[in-house]
Amino acid sequence: MPTYVYEAMDSQGKEVKSEIEATSEKEANDKIRAQNFYPTKVFLKGGAGSAPTAVARKRGGISFNFGVSSKLLCQFTRQFATLMDAGLPIVRTLEILSAQLKPGLLKDAVAEIKEDVEGGSALSESVGKHPRVFDKLYVNMIKAGEAGGILPEILTKLAEYMEKSQRLKQKIIGALVYPVAVITIAGGILSLIMIFIIPKFEQMFVEMQLGDMPLMTTILLATANTIKDFWFILIFSPLFVWGAIHFLGKTPKGRYTIDLIKLKFPIFGIIISKSSVSRFCRTLGTLLQSGVPILNALAIIKNATGNAVVAAAVENVHNSIREGDTIAEPLRHSGVFDDLVVNMIAVGEETGELDKMLIKVADTYDNEIDTLVGALMSLLEPILIIGMGGTVGFIVISLFMPLISIMEKLGSNK
Repeated sequence: MPTYVYEAMDSQGKEVKSEIEATSEKEANDKIRAQNFYPTKVFLKGGAGSAPTAVARKRGGISFNFGVSSKLLCQFTRQFATLMDAGLPIVRTLEILSAQLKPGLLKDAVAEIKEDVEGGSALSESVGKHPRVFDKLYVNMIKAGEAGGILPEILTKLAEYMEKSQRLKQKIIGALVYPVAVITIAGGILSLIMIFIIPKFEQMFVEMQLGDMPLMTTILLATANTIKDFWFILIFSPLFVWGAIHFLGKTPKGRYTIDLIKLKFPIFGIIISKSSVSRFCRTLGTLLQSGVPILNALAIIKNATGNAVVAAAVENVHNSIREGDTIAEPLRHSGVFDDLVVNMIAVGEETGELDKMLIKVADTYDNEIDTLVGALMSLLEPILIIGMGGTVGFIVISLFMPLISIMEKLGSNK
């Protein structure tokens, strides 16, 4: 009898990895659920780790997977929710969605899901076979919708959640585009001036035998020579820094340290902190509204916050609830969630409306992020203008000071 390897979550939200014997994948899923586990990944045991999917077999066993953009997945989910809400059967809905998608990973995944559902598999199980397209949050919300018989409503909530997350992400990225573009262009122009223009002036000063240069001119010429001689450092140092950060981010301690430093940045740290807390509250609130047990929801959120510091706080909350305690206290001691969030969550626990309170907190934080992003843009523009003006002024004054001294000498000789 074939052996299947599976990953699942138990009733307390812990991840379980094991093997089970079954004649088919559907039977394997049924046996796993009979053990009170929630399967998230099931595949046939083999030398390569898993059997190729239908899409991979069509491509000769190789799957070219470059990921799916959050914007495309958001649009797909909204269309999925709309068609399901209109009363269309799942298979027909998937057929329509697959036909209108452009060729790519998402289209192939939807086609496979349609085939699996037609073969009798549950939608959540079929979706769970594509972890690079649909994360655990997506799979578990669909699973909750199937269990409660409210799949169209759950898909609508999921679409709303993804749309709000997408808008928040776009606002933060939009706030960073302008200053990054200005700094990059300005840095390039200044580098060209330092490498090609300033040396011409230095050669002219040497030929004129001016002797000792003013301090500002000396600093400018030394900076230009350093950049000219070590230009490769300017190019490769950002790549080196990025590589070091990327390498450190692969380790748990390194990831935690990097994320902690991000939270300490002026203004940017506040935006990152509030966006992480907003994502936590909105995700947990959406999962609870969808009927996902809180321990399972916290296990899912731990890997979806986007910040290791917040993930550690979520882990403490998970352990606290498993031991019979409340959510609010571990959040209070985490140092990430402020008193407003903790108090509102505590009120939500007391009134039995934790899900609604979490969504309200997320909305409040999203509004605060909008205000902070606007303030950041207002602050960066004058800082960039002053910085660029000061740099250009320093260069001009440094170059003209020797010329002024020459003119003074010529005037005194007359």
